[in-house]
Amino acid sequence: MTDNTRRIIEQILAIPKGRVSSYRDVAMKAGIPNGARQTVRVLHSMSEKYKLPWHRIIRSNGSIALSDEGMAIQIKLLRSEGVKVSKDGKVNMEKFGWFN
Repeated sequence: MTDNTRRIIEQILAIPKGRVSSYRDVAMKAGIPNGARQTVRVLHSMSEKYKLPWHRIIRSNGSIALSDEGMAIQIKLLRSEGVKVSKDGKVNMEKFGWFN
């Protein structure tokens, strides 16, 4: 595992229940400017192995990147943690964003 990957994983694991962060913000907090795509790759390949709360990561505009079934699962998981998600998959980042 690279140092960048480790830092991304640490940032994802630090997001508390009931909060969300963006792919970009996770990368920035991990010290990787322009690393949003790397965050996506880590989530895609390592979420299960490291039990990452993948559902807490959304786009910086507050929208869910997944579609169809993936979006439905993510909305259900976020709502179960108290995050309000609109029917079209948007989250109020000012209220639910985690900017530690």
